Amino acid sequence: MKTLSYLIVLVLGVAGMLVSCGKFLEEHPQDSRDEETAYATLQELYQNGVLSLYNHIGGYADSQGLQGTGRGVYDLNTFTTDEAIMPTRGGDWYDGGFWQGLYLHRWGVNNDAIYDTWEYLYQVIILCNGSLEKINAYAALHPNDDVNAYIAEVRAFRAMFYYYTMDLFGRIPLVLSSGDRVGDVRQEERSKVFRFIVDELQAAAPLLSEEHSNLPGLYYGRITRPVVYFLLAKLALNAEIYSDDNWTDGNKPDGSQLFFEVEGQQLNAWETVKYYCGKITASGYILEPDYTQNFAVFNESSRENIFVIPMSKTLYTNQFIYLFRSRHYNHAKAYGLSGENGSSATIEVLKTFGYDTPEVDPRFEWCYFAGAVKDLDGNQIMLDDEVTPLVYEPWQVALDVSGKPYEKTAGARMKKYEVDKTGLKDGKLLDNDIVLFRYADVLLMQSEAQVRNGENGDAALNAVRSRAGASSRPATLANLLAERQMELAWEGWRRQDMIRFGIFTQAYSFRPQIENEESGFTTVFPIPEKVITMNQSLEQNIGYKVTVSY
Repeated sequence: MKTLSYLIVLVLGVAGMLVSCGKFLEEHPQDSRDEETAYATLQELYQNGVLSLYNHIGGYADSQGLQGTGRGVYDLNTFTTDEAIMPTRGGDWYDGGFWQGLYLHRWGVNNDAIYDTWEYLYQVIILCNGSLEKINAYAALHPNDDVNAYIAEVRAFRAMFYYYTMDLFGRIPLVLSSGDRVGDVRQEERSKVFRFIVDELQAAAPLLSEEHSNLPGLYYGRITRPVVYFLLAKLALNAEIYSDDNWTDGNKPDGSQLFFEVEGQQLNAWETVKYYCGKITASGYILEPDYTQNFAVFNESSRENIFVIPMSKTLYTNQFIYLFRSRHYNHAKAYGLSGENGSSATIEVLKTFGYDTPEVDPRFEWCYFAGAVKDLDGNQIMLDDEVTPLVYEPWQVALDVSGKPYEKTAGARMKKYEVDKTGLKDGKLLDNDIVLFRYADVLLMQSEAQVRNGENGDAALNAVRSRAGASSRPATLANLLAERQMELAWEGWRRQDMIRFGIFTQAYSFRPQIENEESGFTTVFPIPEKVITMNQSLEQNIGYKVTVSY
């Protein structure tokens, strides 16, 4: 039963807190309710100033939500990597060259998806600023009411959105007021934004609940202390990247010389990762013995998932399109659902998993459909002629398979989430909560930090491998990168991992290195030209050609 407190606001239609996809730094209230009554009591402040923000974690339209929809944060982090590809299949999936552009790193400065993603992230940041202002105004009028926990939660929520924005765009504006005008906004160096995010999360953590956010109840789907610890570990793990303000000069800081103030201690980046990973372990998270339970139709009871987007096909409008757009039409039809016959695994994925070899990793079967495909009752699914079996051909994947015999069947397809047979809207509305953070990643972060700090990380790495039924491996950086591709397949981390390991700009199957890419300029996306047009004080990221004329 997916009963949770914060999504009450979906029914109530909270005043002034929802935004449409408007212009950068603009709010578009969808309700005319008087703000004075919307924040008149502590309970209304809690619902309208804090809980309503969670309506924006997921989404139902392109570029909205942290995961679940298309052409947004997830796609920018996934289809730009060696993990996933959207082959052009005749008249399908060319889309003006959009998907090929992502894969080839030819996304340009006028890319609508990049602009819409920037706009989504900043719209939520501006909403957080408005909430903080309302909470502080309420506190001034009601000094006996303790609102510190509310402030901490909103600051942590805003910091998380800044984390995603900084990770994608590098040098970004720090907007700390809902009243900031576009012309007043100034860019900050990535290192300053990075430290701001760390400071905000560290300040918020002690005031947050220790509850497990993935469990139904008062804190279901909300930012709690373990969620903040996860973000802090992830930030420290990428400290060498985020502290680098010139990512095109071939130099970056050394994580062993980057220090953080942690509970009165001075810890380097790798020690900081280990510290926060240890705090998460102490919070009671474990690896689920059955890997697939983390992605089951009703996965709220997972002891591994740390932060999720709550899903319900009857209560909420959040969508999950990734299974829908990957399955062949007949494959989806056999489930009573629909499909778009698109996204597939790359050649690199097949090699990493050892597909088609005696040493294939057990997780390939859990993450991908490959070969002959059967329905949920075990019957072979057929093509339209009702004679030819539907067989996915993983090795035949390419950037463009148009006109080939395997045009509609090339590529292994996404399987990671259990099929919700009663899914609505073609299967895009379902009951599997979308997994954002989970404990397996914590163990892999811990192992990587140990290796980078000159220590042995075998135990944490092989705990993850053992759960999957895979043989032990020494914890080397190469093995850890491969492990992250297998364990965290389709979970939206690949771009960040490739950048941290220094391979994002290298050539791989069907993707030559583009001009000047050896400089590393594509490790951040361009500041959308529409944004620069609105605020001419913003500078384009290094390496991208500016075409705006004023």
